[in-house]
Amino acid sequence: MSVQAAARITAVLDGRGATALPVLESDGPLALRRTRAATAPYARVTVVGAMSAPLGGDRLSIAARVEEGARLTVDSAAATVALPGPGPIPQPASYDITLTVGERAVLNWLPEQLISASDSKLHMTTRVELAATARLVLREEQVLGRHGESTGTLGARLTVHRAGRPLLDQEVAYGPGAPGGWDGGAVLGGHRAVGQLLLVDPAFEDECPETRLLGPTAVLTRLAGPGVLVTAVAPDARLLRTVLDDALDELLDAGRR
Repeated sequence: MSVQAAARITAVLDGRGATALPVLESDGPLALRRTRAATAPYARVTVVGAMSAPLGGDRLSIAARVEEGARLTVDSAAATVALPGPGPIPQPASYDITLTVGERAVLNWLPEQLISASDSKLHMTTRVELAATARLVLREEQVLGRHGESTGTLGARLTVHRAGRPLLDQEVAYGPGAPGGWDGGAVLGGHRAVGQLLLVDPAFEDECPETRLLGPTAVLTRLAGPGVLVTAVAPDARLLRTVLDDALDELLDAGRR
């Protein structure tokens, strides 16, 4: 039996200058827990999987809203594994994420990897609405198949608007049924971990990092606005995370200068 579940987070700035969470609604396999933030005045929410999901046929969604001046970090306790579910014919599942960040607000969206298990079918969408002075760090990582197995079918689309105007809209697809060449040298080159890091920072209005290679399997792309996108592939999740973490450290240093 498929599951439909929708979780919600709302972060606001309270009268003491700290971030409060008046809305923290869990649902189904999406259990949200307030955890200790590394730095004030951030609030931190960790997504804890309450059951195996998404399975074939599941419809999952998370909506996070960060109101004016608030600061929120959202991470997860473990990787998300897309599984085929019961039945002889795998059914597609969906996972929709909606993020809204207000004026002078900050959102760090840093989940663990999404693993596409063999025979699974998942389509994931991430929609982001940013105010003109909002700041965003967003990381997405996909691992194509568990150890020793082939990947399932995975499609992912990321759409970002800033101050009502498009900043980024891209879509990727991997596995059986994806366009031909998805595993070739022009896309993955045989790698099984792929990820991206998006940083939107008003400080980049004045000086934004230029497009350049970050080693043999990663590139930093300057967007048409105060933002950059790092895209990388790697043999495994550990090496992918190292590339993205190094890039984030460098970009945060650039934003502080």
